[in-house]
Amino acid sequence: MIHEKIMLPVQYRAKGVENNNFTPYITTYILDNYDEYSAGRKRPMVVICPGGGYEMLSFREAEAVAVKMNSFGYHACIVWYSLKPMSFPAALLDLAEAVRYVRSCADEWNVRNDRIVVAGFSAGGHLAASLGVYWNRPLLKKYLPYSSGEVKPDALLLCYPVITSNEFAHAGSIANVLGSTKEYTKADVNLETFATKDVPPVFMWHTDEDTCVPLENSLLFAAACRRAHVPLELHVFRRGVHGLSLATAETAWPDGTGIQGECAVWPQLFATWLNNL
Repeated sequence: MIHEKIMLPVQYRAKGVENNNFTPYITTYILDNYDEYSAGRKRPMVVICPGGGYEMLSFREAEAVAVKMNSFGYHACIVWYSLKPMSFPAALLDLAEAVRYVRSCADEWNVRNDRIVVAGFSAGGHLAASLGVYWNRPLLKKYLPYSSGEVKPDALLLCYPVITSNEFAHAGSIANVLGSTKEYTKADVNLETFATKDVPPVFMWHTDEDTCVPLENSLLFAAACRRAHVPLELHVFRRGVHGLSLATAETAWPDGTGIQGECAVWPQLFATWLNNL
């Protein structure tokens, strides 16, 4: 396995986007090929954005998820992106850089160039969905010297995502992602309004009992994707608090909570969906 820390460029600082002088990076979980059974195999890559309200990054939604993706035969990497204090679109540009880097290493890492999936949890879901709606819009080209195809996600995995900046918003995430910007407003991070046919296929899950990031966030994005005829799979589980991650003992909180058996099926549901995409 290739497991390494790779620093990402911060080209946007020269254009006035602030990120508290943080250098974003990825950590990789790249599976090896072997002549005995997988010579020349190309695998999907899952690019993981942990949550944390754009204020911190949850380790519970990082390595354990990457290892789970490895168990399905997928490569994985984790994006350690910019947080508060910053200005929009710093975190989005970090993720775009990560996807471009992965795509540039596709041959070396045996990545399927048409199966680079961007996954996000909570605020990380907002980040993943942001790239899903912005990948071919002028915003990214304003700051990064790449073609749209270099930064495009081929699919989205959104786990109890922050989506909206309106009635059902997670106010902290929206305030933190905008930060000190004078150029952009809540309208620019209200993602359901940007969903078009160009959004890549989406797999989403949420719980009805989530009181931190209400289910309406996923429902709003799903409805927008439906109107735009974007391939979509949405799972709504009746029970479960916010931030479940894998919903198993592996990612439980120190007090033992965060285990929700009925939700723990989501990785297998996702893998079945991706394998049939």
